[in-house]
Amino acid sequence: MKLAVTPVTATMRAPFDAAHGTVWDRRLLLVSLQAADGQVGHGEAAPLESYDGVSTEAVGAALEDCRPVLEGYRDATPIDDILARCSEATVLPQALAGIDLALWDLAGRRTREPVWRLLGAAAPPRVSVNWTIAAADRSGAAREAAQARADGFSTVKVKVAIGDDPGRLAAVRAFAGAQMAIRIDANGAWSPEQAEPVLRVLEPVGIELCEEPVSGLDAIRALREVTDIPLALDESAADPEALLDPAADLICLKIARCGGISGTIETATRARAAGYEVYLASTLDGPLGIAAALHAAAVIKPDRACGLATLAMFEGRPDPLPPRNGSIAAPRSAGLGEDLLTWYRR
Repeated sequence: MKLAVTPVTATMRAPFDAAHGTVWDRRLLLVSLQAADGQVGHGEAAPLESYDGVSTEAVGAALEDCRPVLEGYRDATPIDDILARCSEATVLPQALAGIDLALWDLAGRRTREPVWRLLGAAAPPRVSVNWTIAAADRSGAAREAAQARADGFSTVKVKVAIGDDPGRLAAVRAFAGAQMAIRIDANGAWSPEQAEPVLRVLEPVGIELCEEPVSGLDAIRALREVTDIPLALDESAADPEALLDPAADLICLKIARCGGISGTIETATRARAAGYEVYLASTLDGPLGIAAALHAAAVIKPDRACGLATLAMFEGRPDPLPPRNGSIAAPRSAGLGEDLLTWYRR
């Protein structure tokens, strides 16, 4: 099986502000696997260094470490077996995710079946999604909230710890309407001393949940005892101990961080057994990553709206998986989906 890795840089339509930094350009790696019969499957490796501390260079090197493993496999080898061997060559889940996605895409193209059907689902899922508001000013946040409402979204996620959170959230509530669910994401930026009083100030706006208010399982667990706002793990979900003793009410799982479709489904099963509600999100993934999450959702059946409506945030790249009335349907075509590669070649 031949491996090809192609760097891709996609420019954001507007700067994406979060507590971990501002993203202007998104660097991804397009992963392609060609089987002996000529069929090609495509995946995506999507590290975001400011978020997960992993560079595209490190993931590219990890994929190269997997090249000898991949070249040694025949077409009929089960996906789990290949991934198990690749995990001996690298521990980076972002690299494993790129390979996993390409293998599922290849399997679907070979059988002419969508991945959700290969996973055992009887019908393609239609996944409820949230709109993400990253504007650092009140007027920008209000404008995005109004647009989300007009477009039929029932949930918005607001990046916080980036300035004037009370003012921005009040503007979001005013323009989104009373029925809109508002969740917030601090990306672990608040200190334990800051988090409880800040959440108390924000609570009257009506907060569905707060992702990663502080950094680390112990700090989140302690904060959970003193706030009525449901808390969700995001960055801390990568801690191996997160699934042993629940530190929060919910857990946000991402294809890149979980090692692909296979790893995300496995992690969701373990998370539910531990007592978490589960939902999915991306970290500004490309369409292969978004499609992978949609296919995985057919099995996972997320408990809340998912953070997968992010493709419209890119400049000059039409969204091949546009949301309709606050939800996105998984592709019905073979593999991860047809017409996704054009996005990477612009």
